[in-house]
Amino acid sequence: MSTIDATSSAHWRWIRVAARAAGAVAGLTALSAGLLMRQAADARRIIPMAEAPPPRGDGVYGAKFGGQPVNLVILGDSSAAGYGVHRPRETPGALFATGVSRRLRRPVRLHRLAVVGSVSAGLPYQVDAACEYEPDLAIILIGGNDVTHFSARDAAVRHLGDAVRRLRAAGCRVVVGTCPDLGAIQPIKPPLRWLARRWSRQLAAAQTIAVVEAGGRTVSLGNLLGPMFEADPGRMYSSDRFHPSAEGYARAVSVMMPTVMAVLGTEDRVAIPVAEDVRALPEAADEAVRAPGTEVAPAGPWARMRRYRWFSARPTAAAPVPSGDSAAGAVGYTPEDHQVG
Repeated sequence: MSTIDATSSAHWRWIRVAARAAGAVAGLTALSAGLLMRQAADARRIIPMAEAPPPRGDGVYGAKFGGQPVNLVILGDSSAAGYGVHRPRETPGALFATGVSRRLRRPVRLHRLAVVGSVSAGLPYQVDAACEYEPDLAIILIGGNDVTHFSARDAAVRHLGDAVRRLRAAGCRVVVGTCPDLGAIQPIKPPLRWLARRWSRQLAAAQTIAVVEAGGRTVSLGNLLGPMFEADPGRMYSSDRFHPSAEGYARAVSVMMPTVMAVLGTEDRVAIPVAEDVRALPEAADEAVRAPGTEVAPAGPWARMRRYRWFSARPTAAAPVPSGDSAAGAVGYTPEDHQVG
């Protein structure tokens, strides 16, 4: 997809959201429906055109450690591709690859297969490409475009579950970051914001059930980053005010990293949970949506919920919003970590 196509999609998606809202609530008056349409148009106008597609960070990270590389694939949409940043090292794939390499002290070979603008229906093609690399670990970030494009929820969830199932059958470990809370996007105002939040949560809960049933693990992103984004939107959002900045992506990666390390079987301290519970899967999925940052994993006929101490949901004196080159600091990146090719 070209930059113009991706930007046009971003500009038109809120018209679709407003149309969905107007049709979904039977009791809306003409005035209410008109308000939603105006809000969608305002959001479309406020979000400016992005400058360039995301940089690629494919290659080997941590080659200095030697040994057989861990094959990592990143699947999903623009949030997985790193839309809105300017350097390969700032993309989620590079952050995950560097973090895993340094903690396992092994090389990591990264293949970014995520597609800007992708909906869940595009995952089968990404999985086809991923399986060519015989991946050890797949990280999937998907769902936002399914909300804004009014994808049928059951079909979107089915595509995600099938993708996880295929990857697991190939011997690949899978971690999915579920649909983020689109109600946290600044250009969206109530009541459109409230409806976007509701749909995001409903999709995230359904994604959790499908992924865990297929043998993967999820991490609920929800509005976990909301307080940070609201406190300093100029720093946490990219120039389009829709996608995260380098610091926003670094925060999201830090939320998922404990689960990534846990699924790889590491004894690293970041993978030690501070809270754990076992519940029926639907109940766990609902709770995870209401408690962002929660990992949900298979546990026989049940689901195991975990939370970790490694990240903080709000800026504090102990964990402030980072400044400067935060994407590097989040994983201890140095230029020597990355070898292209």
